[in-house]
Amino acid sequence: MTRMIVRSIRPRAQWLPGALLVLAMTSAARQVDAQMTTARLWNEHLLHAISIDTARPTVHARNLFYLSAAMYDAWAAYDSTADQYVFHEKHLDEADVVAARNKAISYAAYNMILYRFVTGPAGVGPGRSDTELNLRTQMTELGYDPDFTSTIGNSPAALGNRIAQALIDHGLQDGANESGNYASQPGTFAPVNPPLTFENPGTVMNDFNRWQPLHFLGNRIDQFGRPINEATQKNLTPFWGEVTPFAMADADRGASGVYHDQGPPPQLGGPGDATFKQDAVAMIRYSSQLDPNDGVMIDISPASRGNSQLGSYEQVGYTTNPETNLPYAPQLVKQADFARVMAEFWADGPHSTAPPGHWNEIRNDVSDQMTVLGIPKRIGGAGPVVDDLEWDVKGMFALNGGLHDAAIVAWNHKGVYDSVRPISFIRFMGQSGQSSDPDGPSYDPNGLPLEPGLIEVITAETTAPGQRHARLAGNEGKIAVRSWRGAVDGVAPFDDPSEIGGVDWILAENWMPYQLSSFVTPPFPGRVSGHSTFSRTAAEVMTLLTGTPYFPGGLGGYHIEMGGGLNFEYGPTTPLDLQWATYFDAADQAALSRIWGGIHPPSDDVPGRLAGHEIGPAAWNLASRFFEGTATPEPASGALVLIGVASTMATGLRRRVKSC
Repeated sequence: MTRMIVRSIRPRAQWLPGALLVLAMTSAARQVDAQMTTARLWNEHLLHAISIDTARPTVHARNLFYLSAAMYDAWAAYDSTADQYVFHEKHLDEADVVAARNKAISYAAYNMILYRFVTGPAGVGPGRSDTELNLRTQMTELGYDPDFTSTIGNSPAALGNRIAQALIDHGLQDGANESGNYASQPGTFAPVNPPLTFENPGTVMNDFNRWQPLHFLGNRIDQFGRPINEATQKNLTPFWGEVTPFAMADADRGASGVYHDQGPPPQLGGPGDATFKQDAVAMIRYSSQLDPNDGVMIDISPASRGNSQLGSYEQVGYTTNPETNLPYAPQLVKQADFARVMAEFWADGPHSTAPPGHWNEIRNDVSDQMTVLGIPKRIGGAGPVVDDLEWDVKGMFALNGGLHDAAIVAWNHKGVYDSVRPISFIRFMGQSGQSSDPDGPSYDPNGLPLEPGLIEVITAETTAPGQRHARLAGNEGKIAVRSWRGAVDGVAPFDDPSEIGGVDWILAENWMPYQLSSFVTPPFPGRVSGHSTFSRTAAEVMTLLTGTPYFPGGLGGYHIEMGGGLNFEYGPTTPLDLQWATYFDAADQAALSRIWGGIHPPSDDVPGRLAGHEIGPAAWNLASRFFEGTATPEPASGALVLIGVASTMATGLRRRVKSC
C-alpha cells in the first residue's frame, strides 16, 4: 500500500462523462493510485510539501524543476539516446531496467525533497516535520531503505544518491541563495515607500508608481483560525532574475538586463498616465461585479468563452468541440459566482501548491484522462507511444523547466521595475481626489477618473437620506467607489465563509482586493503578473507536449459545488463548472482571475502572457534536444561515465564523453 498524501486545498480530481474534469475545492485526503508511476508519486509528494510550506512561488517553481531534473537524469541514466541534464552517468547494462529506474528515481527524488524541505538550510518551513514523515514512510512502503546514504557503487540506490547530491550542489551555486534561505542581500531592494497599514484608511507614498509593502496589525486570524501577529511584508526574492535559467541565454536579456523584457509599466503622472488611470477604473469595475444578487447572468462554457487572441480579453468561443464535432453546451451562471470562483480557484496563495504546482496538478490530471480515454502518449504528439514513466519524466522536465524560467522572467521584471499594486494606487488616487474635472470639487491630476455609477464625488446631495451615498454621510468631498465590501469603511473585513459581502458604495481610500484580509496582496511588486507568465508558459508546453492545444476530449474543467468553492465568503450560490477547450483558455482565465481578484491591473497581465508565449516554446525545444541526445549539457561534477562500456559498444550504441 502506498502512502496517503493529504492535500490542503485540492483533493483528487475525477473525470465525468464527456471528458469534464471535476474537482471540489475542499480539504480532503488523496489516496495515491497504486498504478501511479514513481515519478508521479514523488511529484505528488513535492506538491504536498509545497502546500504546507511558506508561500514562495519562485522557490517552489525551482523546487519542481530540480526534482524533475533529478528524476529525468535518473531515468536517462538507463537510456542510450537521451542526454542528461546535470549528472552525466550511464548504466546501460542493467538487467532489470524498470526496477533500476524506479529505485534510482526514488532515491534521487527522496533526497532532493528531503534536502529542500527538511535537512537543508532552507528546510525551516512550517510543514517540515510532516514532510519528513511522509517521505520516510513512502520509501519504506516502496521497499527502500530511507537511511541508505551511500554514493559508492553502481547500484540504483547509490546512483540516485549521487544524482541528488549533484543537483543539490548545482542548486547551491545557481544564484538563488538557498544557503541563506533565499533572502536578499542586506541593503538591496529596499522599498522606497513606507508600509501601507491595511487596517487604516488611505496611504502615504514617497513614489506612487513604486511598490509599497503592507503592514498588518494584530488581532486577526488566518483562514485556519490561527492568530496572526503584527507584521510588515518583505519583498520576496526580488533578485530572482539572477538565478540560473533552464532554456534562456544572455541574449534573451538585451540591454535592459531583463529577460524577455516587456518594458516599464505605465506611470501615474508620467508616460502612460491615461493607461494607468484606465487600469484603475478597470480594477474598480471588476470589483463592482462581485455581487451574486445583481441579477447578471453569463454563459461560461466554451461556446461563449475562450478562443481569445494572445493578449486580448475578447471572448470569442468555439462553434463546436473539435473532438466530438458537437456544439459545446451553454452554461448560464451568475456572473459574480463565476468571477468569485475564478478568482479563488486560481488564487494559489498560502496553503496551495502555488501557480507552478497548480499547473503540475493540471498536467497530472490530463495524463490521467489520456489513460481513461485511451489516448496514446506520444512525446510531442508524434512518434512512438511511450510508457507512463517516460511520459511523466519527460513531461515534468519540460513543464517545470519552463515554469522555472517563467519565475525568473516575472521576478526579473518585478525586481527591476518595482511597480505599484492596486491596493496602494487605488487608495492613493482615491484619497487624492478626482482627475476628470479640473473645475469640479476635489480635483487632483493624480486622482481617480470619474464614472457615474462607479466612481463619484460624495456630496451633500448624494448623502441625503435615501440617496446612494447616504451611509457615507460626513465624508462629503471624498471619492466613493462602488466595489466589493471586503473592508466596510476600513473597519470590518468579512472573511466569513457563511456570508456574502456583496457590493456597495465605499470610500475609495478603504478599497481592498477580493482577497482575505489576512493576505490582501502578495509580498512583491506587480509587473509582470506571475500568474500570467506561469500560465501562458505552461499552456505552451502542454500544447507542445501533447501535440494539441485541446484538453483530452476537447473539454477540461473543474466542478465547484454550491457553497463549497469559496474561502473568502459564501459561494457559489449554485453549482458551476469552470470549463476550457484549450490550455490557452485555462491560462487566460488564470491571468484574468488576478484582475477579478484585485491583485493585478491589465498592464501587469498582458505582458506576462506575452513573455510566457516566448518562454514555453524555448523550454520545450531545449527539453526535446535533451530527449533526442542533441543538447549541450549543463556543467556537472565529472565527465560522462559509461557503465558496461564493452556491452554497449558491442551493440553499436554510441559512446560520448562530455566535459564538465
